[in-house]
Order: sequence, then structure tokens, then C-alpha cells
Amino acid sequence: MMQYGFGLIGCGRIAKNHLKAITSLENARLEAVCDIDEARLTEAKEQYGCRTYVDYREMLKDPDIKIVTICTPSGLHAKMAIDAMEAGKHVLVEKPMAMSLQEAAAMIAAAEKTGVKLGVVHQNRFNKAIVKLRRALEEGQFGKLTHGALTVRWHRDKNYYDQAPWRGTWAQDGGCLMNQSIHNIDLLQWMMGPVESVFAYTATNARDIEGEDAAVAVLKFKNGAFATVEASTTIYPRNLEETLHIFGTTGTAGIGGVAVNKIESWRFEGVDEATVLADQDKEPPNVYGFGHYDTIKDFIDAVDSGRQPAVPGEEGRKALEIILAIYHSVKYREEVKLPLAEKFTIGVGL
Repeated sequence: MMQYGFGLIGCGRIAKNHLKAITSLENARLEAVCDIDEARLTEAKEQYGCRTYVDYREMLKDPDIKIVTICTPSGLHAKMAIDAMEAGKHVLVEKPMAMSLQEAAAMIAAAEKTGVKLGVVHQNRFNKAIVKLRRALEEGQFGKLTHGALTVRWHRDKNYYDQAPWRGTWAQDGGCLMNQSIHNIDLLQWMMGPVESVFAYTATNARDIEGEDAAVAVLKFKNGAFATVEASTTIYPRNLEETLHIFGTTGTAGIGGVAVNKIESWRFEGVDEATVLADQDKEPPNVYGFGHYDTIKDFIDAVDSGRQPAVPGEEGRKALEIILAIYHSVKYREEVKLPLAEKFTIGVGL
């Protein structure tokens, strides 16, 4: 079995999931981590015995590193990913892959030019409930899709934003859509298909941030179906739910739980709903779920076999485009059609 050396950039909140997965996989080996915070580097070195770097560009010179995972603030993703690919490294980048469609296009082009793999972390696609939902869709159990709905009703207080000044800013983060809800938006479009147009409202009602803390939107899909999006980080006093509902002429399914991981309704002709509801994964400890292990495992296999990863750059771009369409619908107070026109391809700094 070939073992792949990993380098991780950014040792913040989400990095723990990456590090746990990397150090659990037989064909992965953690070579180094990079962060500008010396305390985080010391902690990583003590726990994992890996090399440490303050400058990611120095880490990219390390010949033992074949795959780089990027867990930095969102506004840094594109440049770091392109630099890594140009250094010959395969890149797995956290969501959102970029802050604008221009950046996303540059990342995809860099992967094509250098011949390396580019993957985007949308780990909820690997949830047992979501895998089952996707299979039902592919098997035609829903009949004709009619509509869908997603909610992300979470709590992010002042302390969350104060811990990291980049959070909630247009340049580095965006609001509850770009940061917290992008995973569910990815799942919605993966199930429902290409989006034709978007109309939306957003607001900053309770948090002292540049981005939105509440949003509602209506999506029209090219297949004629509709869906609603409701997202917020103002839910009192803690996270309430993350749900995804898909409706068709011959099927109804609802997935909820802490991390859109639990089947709550499963109604198809000839299927015993009670049996399906009884066969559930254990509840994850937090909203990140258990999918990082399978995401990284899939990415290694993609590198090893030469195939595309489960979520390549082109797939990661789709949810980004939908969110940018929502932002521009709010800005221009109009229905925005996809693919986005040139004036709409800028990032979140509206």
C-alpha cells in the first residue's frame, strides 16, 4: 500500500477533524502542519510529532508532502491552493473553495494545468443518511421532483466572532450562508439539480458582523422544481437543527439531526418507514459530523487511482455560485439567473 504524506495549513477550529482523519488512515502520513500561531504549532508537534512551519510557502518545498489540506480562513483558500498546486501538491480545500467565481476558476485552471487533484471538503455527502438519500434519487424512487427545503438554524454568539476577527467579514468569510449553510446548499443542489434562478432576502439582525446572520431564499431549478432556503446564526440559546427535505411525486424524505445526519421521514411505496428510521448512525458530537474521514479517504483513492475526487473543484464551485447569486439578488433586489452574468461573479464584498 502506498502511503501519502500530508501537510496541513491552518490549525484552527476545523483542523482537528482533518488531523484525526489523516492520522487514522493507513495510507496517510502526517508530515507537517503550518500556522502563524506558534502555540498551535507547539501543540501539534507535541501531539503528532510532525514538522511545523510558520510560512506555508516553506512547507510547500517539503518533498515528502504529496497532499495539502487547507483549513485557513476562507479568503486565503484560493491563493494557498494555487500556490500548492503549482508546487506539485494535490490539494483538498475546506469550504468555501473560494470567495469569488474568478478565484474558483483560477483554482480549477491550476489543477488542469499542473495535473494534480483538487478537491473541496463537503463532508456531509458521506453521511449515511445522505448516501441513502442520493441512492433513492438515482434509483428514481422520488418520481418527478416537485420541491425541496433546507434549514440551518444555528447559534453563533458574540464570543464565536470575537475569537477570530476574520469571521463574519466580507473579505475572509461572509455570513451564515457562506460559512454555516454552504454544506446544506451543496446537498440541496446535488439532489435537485442545476439552479435556474434565485430570489432572496438577507439581514444582519443580532450579530455585530459585516455578513448576514439571517437569510431566506427561493431557488428555481432547471427541472421546474423549487426549493426554499432558511439560514441563521441567531437561534437562542444553542443550535436547533440542520434539515434537508426532498419531495417528489412518489417519495418524501427528510434528513435532520445535528449535522443533517438523521433520517426523520422516509416515505416511499413499499418501504417500511419504521425499519428505515430504526437503522441510524449514532449522533455526531458536533455539527462537523463524521464525514472528514471518508472525505480524505476518498481523496487519497482519487490521487492513487487517477480518478476525480467525490467533490472536485467543479462541484465545489456550484454551491459557491448559488450563494453569490443570493447575495446579488439581495444587492440588486431582483431575481438572479444562473449561470451568473459577469457583473455577478465578484466575491461577497458587496
